[in-house]
Amino acid sequence: MSSSALDNEPQQTTPPPNHPTPGLSKMGLAAWIALLVLLGAELMDMIDQSVVLTALPAIQESTGAGPDAVQWLTTGYSLPIAVGLITGGRLGDLYGRRKILLIGTVVFTTASLLCGLAAGSGVLIGARGLQGVGVAIMIPQILATLHVTFEGRNRSKVFGLYGAVMSLANVLGPVMGGLLTEADLFGQSWRPIFLVNVPVGLAVLLLGRRFIPESTVKKADRPDLTGMLLSALAIVLIVFPLSEGHLHHWPLWCFALLAAGLLTLGVFLRHQRRKQGDAPLVTLSLFRSRQFSGGMAAQLTHGLLCGLFFMTWTLYLQRGLGMSPFHAALAFVLLSLGELAGATIVAKSGGRFARRLPQAGALIAAASMAAYGLQADAGQADLTLPAMTAPVVLIGFGLGMVSGPLADLSLARVPHENAGAASGLFNTAIHLGIALGTALTALVFFATTGGSLGAGLNRDAFITVLWWVGGLLALMWALMFCLPKHTDNPAD
Repeated sequence: MSSSALDNEPQQTTPPPNHPTPGLSKMGLAAWIALLVLLGAELMDMIDQSVVLTALPAIQESTGAGPDAVQWLTTGYSLPIAVGLITGGRLGDLYGRRKILLIGTVVFTTASLLCGLAAGSGVLIGARGLQGVGVAIMIPQILATLHVTFEGRNRSKVFGLYGAVMSLANVLGPVMGGLLTEADLFGQSWRPIFLVNVPVGLAVLLLGRRFIPESTVKKADRPDLTGMLLSALAIVLIVFPLSEGHLHHWPLWCFALLAAGLLTLGVFLRHQRRKQGDAPLVTLSLFRSRQFSGGMAAQLTHGLLCGLFFMTWTLYLQRGLGMSPFHAALAFVLLSLGELAGATIVAKSGGRFARRLPQAGALIAAASMAAYGLQADAGQADLTLPAMTAPVVLIGFGLGMVSGPLADLSLARVPHENAGAASGLFNTAIHLGIALGTALTALVFFATTGGSLGAGLNRDAFITVLWWVGGLLALMWALMFCLPKHTDNPAD
C-alpha cells in the first residue's frame, strides 16, 4: 500500500531567498512551518492513493459505474503518476521547486473539487486522472526541497518524520474513506473523501508561497519531450486493452493495441539508447547492474500484486461479506498494523540480513494469502473481522518486511551522480505496477463476477485473485536473488 517518489538528486542549487545557504542549520518557526506544509502536501497525495478503496462500492452504486469504470478510478490515478514522476522532477530543477509544487497543488486541488462534484463515472474518472497529474508534479518537489533545505541532524529528523507520514497515510487513507462514506455528511455519501482536499490544498498554497524556500539546479537538463511522449503512449496502449478487453470479448483491436504498445516501447528504448549522454529520460546504463535491474523487476511485481489485491479485497469485504465501509476500513487498519510491525523489525535489523529478510517477508505473505484463501473458501458465512485477523495481520507483516530493504538493496550500488534518476525509476516502477495490476482485475476478478453483487461470485473471484497474488509473491521472492546476500559485499 505504500509508495513514494524521489526526484533527481540536485547537485548545485541556488540559495533560497534570505538564506546564505540552501540548508537550514536551525529549526526556527519558519522552517517548522515549511516542513509541516511539505509533509501535509505529501500526506494529501498519499491518502488519495488509497482513500477511494473503501468507498468503491458506494461510488459504484451512486454513479452506476460498471466494473471497467471502477478499475479506471484507480488506474486513471496511477497512470499519470507513473508517466510523469521523472518529468515532474525535471520541471522543478528547471523552473524552481516551490513554483512547480504550488502549480501541482493547484492542479490537484482543482481536480479534487471536480471529483467531489462529479455527477457521473466518466467525469469522476477524468478528474481522478487530473489528480494523478497534480501528484506527478508535486511529489518530486517535496523530497527535493527537504533534501536541499535541511542539513545535518535536522535532515535526519525531517526524513524520519517523512517516513512516519508515509506509514500514517497507509492507515488513514482507507479509514478516512470508510468513515466519511459511512458518515454520509450532508447526504453526500462518498463525495467528502475528495472535497476534504480543497481546504488542505488551499492551506498548502497560502503557507507554501510564504514559507517554503525556492531552489533550482543551475545546470539542469531539459526534459526529453520525445521520450515522455513515447513512454506515455506505450503505457496507455498496453494498459487500455488489458482493462477493456474482457468487456468486449477480446476483439482483434485489443491485440492490435497491445502489439502497438510493445512496438512503441521498442521505439522508446531505441530513442533512449541514442539519447544516452544527452539528458535521456531513462539512464539505461543503470540496468547493467543485476542488483538494480532485479530490484526494479521485483518492485514492478510488488506494484502488480498491490494493484490486484487491494481493490479486489475491498470489493470482497463489502460485496462478498456484507461489511460496512467502516468495518472494511478496520480490516485495512489490521493489515497496516502488521505492515508497521514488519517494517519495524527490518529497521531494527540494521540491514544485517540483506536480501534474506525481504525474501522471508514475501514467503510469509504468500503463506498467509493461501491461509486466507482457504479460510474464505471453507467458512464464508462465519468469516468476521475477528476471524480473519491472524491471516490479514500476517499478510501485512510480510509485505512490511519487503518495501524498505527492497529499495535500499536495489539502489545500494548506484553511483551518486545517478542516484536521483535511479530513485525516480524505482518509484515509477511501483506506480506502473499498480496501474497494470488494477488492469489485471478485469481478467482475474471482474471476468468471474461479471459485475454481479452476489456474495458467492465475489468470494470465488477473490479466491482466484489470492492465487494470482501468491504467484506474484513467489516471483518477487525469486527476483530478489539478484539482490546482495551480504550488505558488506554488494557484488555478491
